[in-house]
Parts: sequence; structure tokens; C-alpha cells
Amino acid sequence: MKGIDLFSGPGGLSLGIQRAGFDIVANVEINRDAMDTYALHHGSSNHFNEDVRKIDFSPFRGRVDIVVGGPPCQPFSIGGLRKGHADERDMIPEFIRCLNEVRPAYFLMENVPGLTLKKARPYFESVLSRLAACGYHINWSVINSADYGVPQKRRRLFILGSRSHRLLLPTPTHGENTSLPHVSAASRLGPDPIGEAPNCPVRFAKYPDLRPSPYAGHVYNGGGRPIDPNGPCHTILASSGGYKTHWIDTENIAPKYHSHLRAGGEPWQGIVPGARRLSVEECAIIQTFPSEMAFSGKRSSQYKQVGDAVPPDLAFAIGAALYSQANGVQSPSGLVPANEDFNQMELAL
Repeated sequence: MKGIDLFSGPGGLSLGIQRAGFDIVANVEINRDAMDTYALHHGSSNHFNEDVRKIDFSPFRGRVDIVVGGPPCQPFSIGGLRKGHADERDMIPEFIRCLNEVRPAYFLMENVPGLTLKKARPYFESVLSRLAACGYHINWSVINSADYGVPQKRRRLFILGSRSHRLLLPTPTHGENTSLPHVSAASRLGPDPIGEAPNCPVRFAKYPDLRPSPYAGHVYNGGGRPIDPNGPCHTILASSGGYKTHWIDTENIAPKYHSHLRAGGEPWQGIVPGARRLSVEECAIIQTFPSEMAFSGKRSSQYKQVGDAVPPDLAFAIGAALYSQANGVQSPSGLVPANEDFNQMELAL
């Protein structure tokens, strides 16, 4: 079964989808560095390093079974000011145009959870309606990557479509009500540094904002958080590479400082002893990229590619469920029931 990956970035979604059994024959990515990375690891694909709005996808009609991709999510993210469909970066219409031109049997769209929230909800429902109008049975869910063995708490929206029947997402394999615990980021990284960390000291915040966990809240300056040695870390950000880069607490300061603050102690000042920022290579490991994966461009570009990507292990879990359903071999016990909210809306179309 052949596919196209739109807005592919360095290829996180393609890597997982291909492991699941699909053959990605073309990708679209406007960023030069991300395309160089993708081409390095997917040499047989047709690579379109240009604006998706300039591409005619009709030559792929009858040659492609699935279209996958994550249209730029800035219009619906907190960091992107949530301008939604009024934002020129909204590429969801281009994803839908590709579906209409290619008419694949299936599609998989990935995006930010903010698309489903109150302010964006009317637009989200209009997107679901437009996807259904293309001839697809639709299902969607916001899932946490950690529930599928990724050592990172990363919530993402996935929308699945099929021309023949409603596709279901895989049930969680890790965490509560499963046989496996969540995977810790520390267990994947190991005890020794990998790669070159950014020279951005971690400092104690002047006005710390505590949370129940010593590895959450705004206790240190910048957007980076200490890595929890016993569980998944916070989402690896595309803005990593500076003060938003997560860090390893080599001297176990975080739990001690958290207890000190909860007991009413005064905030500490200065640089956090033993705090070491994550390198590109370590961020890529947490994102579940293969160890041999090399990223093109400057370090800032590499961090962005890693942080923007779909974790390949998550893409594999969803792709494997989709592939098996497409071939009629998936056991219903391993799938999440269809989203009832949309079932009801679809009936009203």
C-alpha cells in the first residue's frame, strides 16, 4: 500500500508508517533542512521541496492508497496565538485539496489538541464535515504518546479516514490499565551524555510556581523542565536549543528543592548545580528516532526538526492499527471505540 506524506518534516510519520507496512512514495516539505534530512533517510521517494499550494497531486490518483501528514499547527497552538483559519499558515485546506485530487482509500491527519478546544471547535467541526464530504468515514482522538511507549508526555490529535468503514485507533499499550508501565526518558538516555548540549545555564526562578511533581511547574527560568528519572518527560519543543531545552538533573536537585519550597523555604538563587541541557541527539532519542538518524542544517534547525516531528514509535502504533484494519486482520479488542461525538455529528450531515 503506497502513500504520500504531506508537511513531512524530517520524516517521523513516514518512518513509523513504513514500519507498519506502507510504502511512502512521495513527500512534501518546504523547509530545506528538513527535506535534506528526509531525503537522506528516504532515498526512493519523490521529494517536493516547495510550497504545497503549487503542487498538482492529480498524477498520483490511482497510484496512492493513503495520504498522511500534519498540516502546520501554529494557527491552533498556544504559541501561535490561535488565529485558526484566519492565519495564512493554516494548511488544512491543502491537505483536503490533496485528498480530492488523489482520492486515496485512507488518510491520517495529525495536529495539535488545541484544534478541538472551545475557540477552535467550530472550525474543527467544519474540517470534519469537509473531510466526510470528500467521501470518508471519520474517526478522531487526542492521544498521549506516552501511552504507546514513547518516553514523553506529548498529546496530539489524530484524524483517520476510510472510504469503506470507520477506522479505529489502537488501545494504549503503556500506563494505567495496561500490562506495561510508562517508559521513562532517563531509561532511554542512559547515564552518559550523548552529543553536544547547548550552553544555556539553568537558573532558579525568582518567583517559583509549584506543582505536585518536582518535575513540573515554573520553578526554573526558561521553558525547559528537569527530566523525571522515573517517567516520561514533558513534550520536546520545536523551540529547544536554548532556554526552552529540557535538562538532566545530574545532582538530584529538583526533588530536594521542591521539598524545600513546599516546606515554606525561600527561593534559591543562581545557577542550578549539575543541570545539563539535552542535546539534539538526546531529544531525538526521546522522540524515538533511530539512533543512526542524522539531521541536516544548523543546530537550531535540527532541534526544530526533532521537536516538530511525530514520534516514529507513535506513528508505527497508529499505522499498524490502520494497516491491519485495511487488510481485515485487526482484532477489535486492540482498538479504541469510535468517537461518539463525531458519530452523532456525521449522522446529521
